[in-house]
Amino acid sequence: MIVRVVRLTLSEDHVSAFEEVFRTHQLAIASQPGCLGVEMLMDPEDSRIRGTLSRWQSEDDLNAYRASSLFGEVWPVTKRLFAAKPEVWSYEVIEPA
Repeated sequence: MIVRVVRLTLSEDHVSAFEEVFRTHQLAIASQPGCLGVEMLMDPEDSRIRGTLSRWQSEDDLNAYRASSLFGEVWPVTKRLFAAKPEVWSYEVIEPA
C-alpha cells in the first residue's frame, strides 16, 4: 500500500475555493481503481495550509490516477490556488493498521 501526502500552501483568499474543489471531487478520486480513500488535512498552526492524504493499493494505481482525465481536470484548478509550490511525499506502508 502507498500513502501519498500533499502539503498545499494556499493564498489566504483561496482556502474556501480549495475546500470546495476537494469536496466536489473527493468521491470521484476515492472511486479511482486502487484508491483506498482520500482525506483533507489542515495545519493547526497555519490556516492557509491544507493537505491531502490518499491511500493506494500500489504505486501503479497512484500513477494511473495521475495520468487520468480526472486528475487533468482537478490539478489545473487546484494549482491556481497555491501561494507556494506544493510539497509531496509518498510512503510505502510496511505494516497496515
